Amino acid sequence: MPAPSRSALLLSGLLAAAGAAHFAAPRGFDAIVPKALPGEPRHWTRLSGVAEVALAAGVAYPRTRRSAAGLTGAFFVAVLPANLQMAADWRDRPAPQRAMAYARLPLQVPLILWAESVRRGAARRS
Repeated sequence: MPAPSRSALLLSGLLAAAGAAHFAAPRGFDAIVPKALPGEPRHWTRLSGVAEVALAAGVAYPRTRRSAAGLTGAFFVAVLPANLQMAADWRDRPAPQRAMAYARLPLQVPLILWAESVRRGAARRS
């Protein structure tokens, strides 16, 4: 399997697992929904879970990979406020939990770059 396809499938797997986690254990995701968003946090948890599963499917399928990977990068940017909310809310938690919350912030950058790399790799094959 070519490296670009392998990278796309790994990204797809990460998205699918994260999306499924939104339904399997929603409370943790509910807790980091920014309070500025209207409605119940569970609505946003479900919506983001559905988005991640849909993006996973789009990235996995070669014909939709390019656009889905671009949308995935945008999605990773869009969820940054939830990671900021988590970091703010967890600043008084024990050090290991605080470290996990703070580590999520810089991890968004490689995720965004990974999605862009998959998008560019798909563009070469279209």
